[in-house]
Amino acid sequence: MAEAYIVEAVRTPVGRKGGGLAGVHPVDLAAYVLKELLGRGGVDPAAVDDVILGCVDQVGAQTFNIARNAWLAAGLPEEVPGTTVDRQCGSSQQAVHFAAQGVLAGSYDLAVAGGVEVMSLVPLAGAGLAGAQAGYGSPFGAEGWLERYGDQEISQFHGAELIAERWGITRQAMEEVAFASHTRAARAWAEGRFEREIAPYGAVARDEGFRPDVSLEKMAALEPLRPGGRITAALASQISDGAAALLIASDAAVRRFDLKPRARVHAMALAGSDPVLMLTGPIPATQRALKNADLTIDEIDLFEINEAFAPVVLAWQRETGADLGRTRRRDRPGSPARRDRRQAHDHPAARAGAHRRALRPPDHVRRRRHGQRYRDRAPRLAGRGRARAYGPGRDGPAWPSRGRGQRFPRRHPVVAPDRPLGAAGGPLGEYRKPVAPRGEPSFPGAVHLQVTSRRPGPPVTSVPRAAQAERKRRAIQAASSRPAGRVWQ
Repeated sequence: MAEAYIVEAVRTPVGRKGGGLAGVHPVDLAAYVLKELLGRGGVDPAAVDDVILGCVDQVGAQTFNIARNAWLAAGLPEEVPGTTVDRQCGSSQQAVHFAAQGVLAGSYDLAVAGGVEVMSLVPLAGAGLAGAQAGYGSPFGAEGWLERYGDQEISQFHGAELIAERWGITRQAMEEVAFASHTRAARAWAEGRFEREIAPYGAVARDEGFRPDVSLEKMAALEPLRPGGRITAALASQISDGAAALLIASDAAVRRFDLKPRARVHAMALAGSDPVLMLTGPIPATQRALKNADLTIDEIDLFEINEAFAPVVLAWQRETGADLGRTRRRDRPGSPARRDRRQAHDHPAARAGAHRRALRPPDHVRRRRHGQRYRDRAPRLAGRGRARAYGPGRDGPAWPSRGRGQRFPRRHPVVAPDRPLGAAGGPLGEYRKPVAPRGEPSFPGAVHLQVTSRRPGPPVTSVPRAAQAERKRRAIQAASSRPAGRVWQ
C-alpha cells in the first residue's frame, strides 16, 4: 500500500508590498527555502526525484522554469530535475498534488513541492499586462470565449462582488470575517505559534501584512472599491511576497532517512466552477474531496478555507453547511471560528497553496485530539477549485473510532505501529498473520500484512520497497560519479 507523507515544511515570512522581501530576487527566495527544507529534513539532496514549484506570473525574473533555476541557485545537485506549474492561486497546492501523486504511483520516493511569488517585483497579472503591452493579445479574446462569456470583466474583484450579491452577504458580515483574520493572526504571532515553520530571511522574521490595531470602525469608514459595491480594501488579501516548500516522502524514504511523518495526504480533488464568479471553486472541491474520502462534512475535525476575499468563506459555509466552529486554527480552545486568515497574512499568489494547505496540517496532526481528518480547500482563478484531505502521520492516532463494516477512504488499510496484529475492526477487514516479503530484505520496524477486504476483490498485500530504494541510491551514486555535462533544462 503506497502512502504519501509530508515530512517537513518551511516558509519565509510573508512580506508586504514594498516591504522587507520586495528587493529579493524570486529565484533567491525560492532557493533559500529549498536549502532550509533539506537542511531541516536531513535528507540527501541527490535522492530527491523531482522539484515542483508553483508560480503564477511567469514573466521576467519568474520565468524560464523558476523551480529548476532556484534549485541550481541553491547549489543543489544538477542531476535533480525541476518544473514549474501554473494553476493560478492554487499553483503550489497543485505542486503538492503532483508530488503526492508521484509518490502514490511509485514514481517518486522523495519530492519537493512548493511555490514562490514576489508580487512587489512582478505585479498581479503581470504576465498578461506584459503580453498586452507587447502586442501578444488577450487570453480572453478568443472567438469561442467571447461567444460563450462575452466581453464581461474577468477579475477577482468582480467575482467577489458577484458572490456577495448572489449569496446576500452583507458588508458587516464580511468585515467581521476580516476583523477576526487580523486579530487572530496578531494573537498567534504574539504567542509564538508560527516560529517553527518560519525561516527568517535577513531581517525579516515575521509576517508583515497583519494589522494588530485593526478595528471594525476603521473598516466601516473605508470607501468601496467600486461605486455602490460592498467590497473594500479591508475585505481583500494583500499584495505580498514569499516562498514555501514541503518534502513529500514514500514509506521507503521515511525508513531510509529515518524521517518522521507529520501528515499523510489522504484524498485530493479538483473542481471547476463559473469563471466569471471565479472564487466559488471551494464549494464543489469540498464536495468532491468528501466523496473521494468517503466522509461526511460532520466527520471533519478541522477546516481551512482560504481565498482573497471575505465573501468566499461565507458563501462556502452556506453551501456546504459546515460548522464554522471547526475552522479554528492556532487559536485558543473554545475560541470562535477561525474562518479565514489569508486576508491578514498573505496572498503571494502561487506560494499561498503551499503555505496554507501544506504547512498547517503537519502542526495540526501533532495537536489533534481525536485523530479525525483534516481537510483543506482553496478556490482558484478562472473557476477552479482544489481540496485535499489529511490523515494522521505516524505520530498521530491510527484512525478515528468507527464501527466494523463502515466504509473507509481510499479503501486501503492503515499500518499503525501501535496497533497489534490480529486486531479486528480495521479499515478494510481484520489484520491477518504477517506475510513474508517477496524477495526483499526485511529491516527493523518493517510491517508486512495480508489484509482481507470486505469488498469484492483480491487480498491486498503491503510489501516494503527497501530493495528498490537501495538500487536507486546506488544508481544515483553512479550517476553522480560521471563527468558533468551540459544538460538542457
